[in-house]
Amino acid sequence: QVQLVESGGGLVQPGGSLRLSCAASGSILSINVMGWYRQAPGKERELVASIHSLGSTNYANSVKGRFTISRDNAKKTVYLQMNSLKPEDTAVYYCTTGRGWGPDYWGQGTQVTVSS
Repeated sequence: QVQLVESGGGLVQPGGSLRLSCAASGSILSINVMGWYRQAPGKERELVASIHSLGSTNYANSVKGRFTISRDNAKKTVYLQMNSLKPEDTAVYYCTTGRGWGPDYWGQGTQVTVSS
């Protein structure tokens, strides 16, 4: 079993920044994908960004140039640096991990609210 614990969410003004972190524990393969999804009220859950343990990344078009995903394989931790935040980035952000690009495990989620 795999556990994912997110941290770093909160309230930020438009144009501000936040950094999300997610620590994984349990039976994790050395080769895997970690990522972030989000779900806004009344909308479907969507991929934000994902990163393979070998380094390749994938971003939603809506966050390219503003968000950066990174990971520390030794710490089994993935990060999401979010800059130039917009009100439409408001959502619950979920950490994921899996053997491939599709997630097998989900965290509990952390709320990000962008508002003045």
